[in-house]
Amino acid sequence: MNVKMLQVGPLGTNCYILEDEASHEAAVIDPGGDAPEIIEALEGSKLRYILLTHGHYDHVGGAAELERAFPEAALYIHQRDLEGVDPVLFPLRTQVKGANHYDEGDWIAFGGDAIKIQVLHTPGHSEGSVTLRCGNLLFCGDTLFAGSCGRTDFPGGSVPKMLASLRRLGELEGDFQVLPGHMGVTTLEEERRENPYLRQALRETL
Repeated sequence: MNVKMLQVGPLGTNCYILEDEASHEAAVIDPGGDAPEIIEALEGSKLRYILLTHGHYDHVGGAAELERAFPEAALYIHQRDLEGVDPVLFPLRTQVKGANHYDEGDWIAFGGDAIKIQVLHTPGHSEGSVTLRCGNLLFCGDTLFAGSCGRTDFPGGSVPKMLASLRRLGELEGDFQVLPGHMGVTTLEEERRENPYLRQALRETL
């Protein structure tokens, strides 16, 4: 599997392209803007999925244009963020033709099942935030950052839910590469040692 990371949109959102090397089937995670750049990076790929970790404008800004460019691609988002009450913060419903819903425990597979992505519902930054787990990779959106975590003061945000989601990620067995929605890539083990928010969340289980 090839993984490309692009920083897109006005807030420098991390957009990820996952491609199966054999079939060239691909998925885009969080196309937050600059759709032409994403489309160019997909040259030679067969886009199967547009996957959203949550519905905030800086993570979905390029989704509608990708949908038009790749009409065969299926778009997925958690239903709670498709129904976001603030149309400026959660604009997707008015931008795309249609969206599929995924939730806790669902799987997305492509490349002849060579690439399998598990959906973990991790609310806190928003009601419908998800983390997408693919092998030893965690695409965390705005739940877990290097040294920090997502804001909880937007509509649908919740400190208790954020801590519960961080605790859930921190308690996953083994180490993972953490690919967040903003800033740099890190590892789960590094965050267990150094991230004050994750450390707080794990302490609260004692």
